[in-house]
Amino acid sequence: MRLEGGCYCKEVRYSVEGDPAMKAQCHCRECQYISGGSPNVVLGMPASGFSIEKGETRSFQRTDLENAVTREFCPNCGTHLLSRVPNLPLVLIKVGTLDDPAVFEGPDIVIFTCDIQPFHQLPERVPAYERMPTG
Repeated sequence: MRLEGGCYCKEVRYSVEGDPAMKAQCHCRECQYISGGSPNVVLGMPASGFSIEKGETRSFQRTDLENAVTREFCPNCGTHLLSRVPNLPLVLIKVGTLDDPAVFEGPDIVIFTCDIQPFHQLPERVPAYERMPTG
């Protein structure tokens, strides 16, 4: 599968190839900051299949968290494009940045419900975990 996407101002464009390893809805507090308060929906794709086709991203990683993710965004409009998790061979593509977000079709897993807000909605019949499942 080949997917393409980019930022709001169109300065950054990317492509990613491979099969999705996961489709997740994340409720962690960090994702709430990035999303403006909602859970974040991501498509986990092979990092080896990801490339920036146009422009450059900037990145940010918190120094006060152990194993903090690196978040990449457009330096012009600020659109958060993806996250990289230490020791995970995936890029977590933000679904809203895909040219066709409908390919997501909904999450297979819900994570970090320990940080869920009262106004968040959990999808029915989708496994939900307090943190990231192991094993």
